[in-house]
Amino acid sequence: MKYLSELFEKNRVWSLQQLQEDPDYFQRLVKQQAPKYLWIGCSDSRVPANQITGLNPGEVFVHRNIANVIVHTDLNCLSVVHYAIQVLKVQHVIVCGHYGCGGVRAALDGQANGMIDNWLRHIEDVRERHAGLLDGMADYDARWARLCELNVIEQVRNLARTTPVSEAWKSGQELMLHGWIYGLQDGRLVDLNMSAARRDELDQAYAEAVAG
Repeated sequence: MKYLSELFEKNRVWSLQQLQEDPDYFQRLVKQQAPKYLWIGCSDSRVPANQITGLNPGEVFVHRNIANVIVHTDLNCLSVVHYAIQVLKVQHVIVCGHYGCGGVRAALDGQANGMIDNWLRHIEDVRERHAGLLDGMADYDARWARLCELNVIEQVRNLARTTPVSEAWKSGQELMLHGWIYGLQDGRLVDLNMSAARRDELDQAYAEAVAG
């Protein structure tokens, strides 16, 4: 219980600091949530969306899972996407992976890890789809990094094919998808040039992003 008590104490200190710096801070948060961005990222504790983008609470809507995977049968993720697009009217959806992703490494190695293997199978599909490219890279760390990138690229394409995104684009709603990756080693975000604002932009963006 000691560690849990420490969290409550840190929360108390943080709350007081926020009020000292801005007495109306929490009242503004209560009254509105109007983010321009939906962030779909990895659950990795080293990749907090708000902190690495310099955004405050209320400025980015967030969904996270292991290895930032977007599956068409994942109602949790799809519900977040639907709410962000249809209700919050976000203008940008960012799929962000990170170098050094443990989930991607497990899929790359193909080792048995128990129940999580069912989820990682989606990344193994990405590995197999790009086997020709990955197998031609002699350096293991380079293959790992490239699979992290390819996973993001594939997940953006999956996202573009979901019902909420398709309906938004058909209706003319302003919505742009992006694929980014984060470097744990330097704290910098990298644009993978996998972006699309319409369905007819997707295939070209995908081809260019995969080509690197």
